[in-house]
Amino acid sequence: RAATAALGTVEGGVVVLLTDDATVRGLNARFRDRDRPTNVLSFPAAEMTFPGQAAPLGDLVLAHGVCAAEAAAQGKTLADHLAHLTVHGVLHLLGRDHEDEAEAEAMEAEERTILATLGVADPYRADAQA
Repeated sequence: RAATAALGTVEGGVVVLLTDDATVRGLNARFRDRDRPTNVLSFPAAEMTFPGQAAPLGDLVLAHGVCAAEAAAQGKTLADHLAHLTVHGVLHLLGRDHEDEAEAEAMEAEERTILATLGVADPYRADAQA
């Protein structure tokens, strides 16, 4: 539901993989030169077309252990945190980023709006980060 909500009117396939921290650490090291697990990685699909089908947008890989620890530390349910990270990852596949403050604010606002449609509380509230 979170991936579909983040796509909005954009058509395309997204694969979401929830896996162990070691797998995500390996992918993060291989593709980002960061030898540590992270909560979510986004891998845009190569440009390709399939007759009669929407083009694939890419893959998301979430580290279960990292996500579970973050959710517990932030007082959130794991389901809500995974929804947030899935929305975040899909927005990356759609070209959004958070490299500078303006981009980060715009992306966070879009995440809040999408998550609200799913009944997920604002993940950036000050009390949600405690």
